[in-house]
Amino acid sequence: MLTALVIDDEQFAREELAEQLLESGLIEVIGDASNAIIGLKKINALKPDVVFLDIQMPQVTGIELLSMLDPDTMPQVVFVTAYDQYAIQAFEDNAFDYLLKPVEPKRLQKTLQRLNKQSEKSASKPHYSAIAPEQLIHIPCVGHHRILLIPIEQMECVYSDLSGVHVRSDRQSASTQLTLKTLEDKTTLVRCHRQYLVSIHHISEIKLLDNGLAEIITLSKHTVPISRRYLKNVKELIGIGA
Repeated sequence: MLTALVIDDEQFAREELAEQLLESGLIEVIGDASNAIIGLKKINALKPDVVFLDIQMPQVTGIELLSMLDPDTMPQVVFVTAYDQYAIQAFEDNAFDYLLKPVEPKRLQKTLQRLNKQSEKSASKPHYSAIAPEQLIHIPCVGHHRILLIPIEQMECVYSDLSGVHVRSDRQSASTQLTLKTLEDKTTLVRCHRQYLVSIHHISEIKLLDNGLAEIITLSKHTVPISRRYLKNVKELIGIGA
């Protein structure tokens, strides 16, 4: 049986859809989330087969959330929307499935049958890049017992370690559910090391070390390593010849 996660900022809509899915007997609801940031965390933790995703949510919309998911591992997505038929033409043109609020049982049954057929055939997922933003404008993070959004222009570097992916801005440090690959693909941050991305605009200086290595000092005095593999590219991006 397929597993599902419901993401909607309206509690009543979230609970009603979860109840309808449960009653269908065709899919198991393994969790829900009241916003996209919590939803991102639960997608990564629970790895559902399907996400029923509200489009209009505060701070981070459902469409923005799509850009934060790794296309290689992302689940099937069914959009849940209050948009009228004209506004959802883009979804139909790209073969995305959607449900209009309030969700009608017969329409939901049709969607669930379609999802199960796709699962049996191991069908490829639609290319959500057709509607998802190409670039992220802020990064959802968790820090000091709070959820926050850090604008891209404030970010100095991002790095990964055994505990996850961490963001350092010119004002604060926090952790994010996004992968380095997603951040490299969807932001202006540049790869300077296997475990580090850096903002070219926040480089104060580059210190050349022994054995062809180097390190970046950011405007806020953070130290970021540069491996030999990426040194030439970083120097070229800031206008320094090889």
